[in-house]
Amino acid sequence: MSSEIRALEPKQLWNKFADLNAVPRPSKKEERVIQFMKDFGNNLGLETIEDEVGNVIIRKPASKGMEDRKPIVMQSHLDMVHQKNNDTVFDFDAQGIDMYVDGDWVKAKGTTLGADNGLGVATIMAILESNTIAHPALEALFTIDEETGMTGAKGLKGGLLEGEILLNLDTEEDDEIGVGCAGGVDVTATRAYKEEETPEFKIGYTITVKGLQGGHSGMQIHEGLGNANKLMNRLLFDGFENFGLRISEIDGGSLRNAIPRESNATVAIDAVHEAAFEAEMNDMAAMLKFEFKTMEPDLEIIVSKTETPEKIMDLGVQEGLTRALYAAHNGVYRMSPDIEGLVETSNNIARVIVKDGAIKIGCLTRSSVESTKEDLANTLRATFELTGCEVELSGDYPGWAPNMDSDILKVMVPIYKRLNNGEKPHVAACHAGLECGILGTNYPDMDMISFGPNIKGAHSPDERAQISSAQKYWEFVLEILKHIPKA
Repeated sequence: MSSEIRALEPKQLWNKFADLNAVPRPSKKEERVIQFMKDFGNNLGLETIEDEVGNVIIRKPASKGMEDRKPIVMQSHLDMVHQKNNDTVFDFDAQGIDMYVDGDWVKAKGTTLGADNGLGVATIMAILESNTIAHPALEALFTIDEETGMTGAKGLKGGLLEGEILLNLDTEEDDEIGVGCAGGVDVTATRAYKEEETPEFKIGYTITVKGLQGGHSGMQIHEGLGNANKLMNRLLFDGFENFGLRISEIDGGSLRNAIPRESNATVAIDAVHEAAFEAEMNDMAAMLKFEFKTMEPDLEIIVSKTETPEKIMDLGVQEGLTRALYAAHNGVYRMSPDIEGLVETSNNIARVIVKDGAIKIGCLTRSSVESTKEDLANTLRATFELTGCEVELSGDYPGWAPNMDSDILKVMVPIYKRLNNGEKPHVAACHAGLECGILGTNYPDMDMISFGPNIKGAHSPDERAQISSAQKYWEFVLEILKHIPKA
């Protein structure tokens, strides 16, 4: 771990972040980071418990003079999205994140950084460890599996927490105070198909789409970024329409909450079409690069000859698949009519796998309105069912309805203005999935708010955390803790 990270200010925050990032912590494999957090709490002599699903709660009494304030919960999630560049050799299950400083930013070498939500976790750890920071009675809530199902928040039972105010530290713009978020549902389409022997007169090609930015499938879905699965399907569809291209395998995207950056396909065409096919694919590549030249300047589309695959998809299933992927909605479905600039409903076609006689398509549908979320999920369901897929809707979680009359909001806005020369914070709902909505189902009377430092490119290897913003955010946190209302 680079010593230059530990030398950054505020040292309390960056040192705890460095400690945390030395621990592998992929979603659904949080055993090591859970033990790390329990050891941390126990070594401080604080009450530390692990609940039935793996969430860790550490309780710290109020500092001297703060005993009459409302008890609070500070909450962040332990898991991180694991993404890396294709040319990066890295084992997320065994290695800590390799960080470095680039100007005003902390980055990772070829992987996600884990600032989402590691900076929030590190903030809470620093406060738990400090003997000088003023704060009311504090419950630190470290949830698991936020990134792939929010099962930690879902599994947290009512009555376990005693705090009256929850500070969620999972917002990624330092001028924003979050008061609401989108809910989500996973849409998964599957079907089996018959594989056929590839005829002798066919030749093989690999098609690769790469170099896309990727990013957060909620916070960045409106930016017009390229989706590797949709771009690949355009190439496959065109190849079939003009040259009878047959698909052998597709492997596109990765996690549901990450806009897919890369896709690879193995295909076969009639040998007689070799020259014309290559020319057509080059023309298609040039056209797509032109379409995305502003948002995706590093887009690469590579078409190269390879060994002819032994098996190809059943023709009828292939036609249905490519048409369904063309028809399936990706991106913004509806903007909020009530909050200017807020995406209300969207979908990310995150994962497409075609291999060994099985198709699997994974989407994440988000919305701040339950009925519209259901509408878009059913639109996708109908699209894939028309081509013979079985469709499962799972992992449904609710949104968080804004409360503009929040008491903690009334505390935080004037503090922000005072610290920032009168500048007003942006009080808004976001299109990401935060755990507040889920936690609110069992703690409906808890006053909740979300904020955090500037983090860019979350869920991609371009993830980076701004050093100056972390300093601004840290000062904001300390002032909020001093001014929690009296009970």
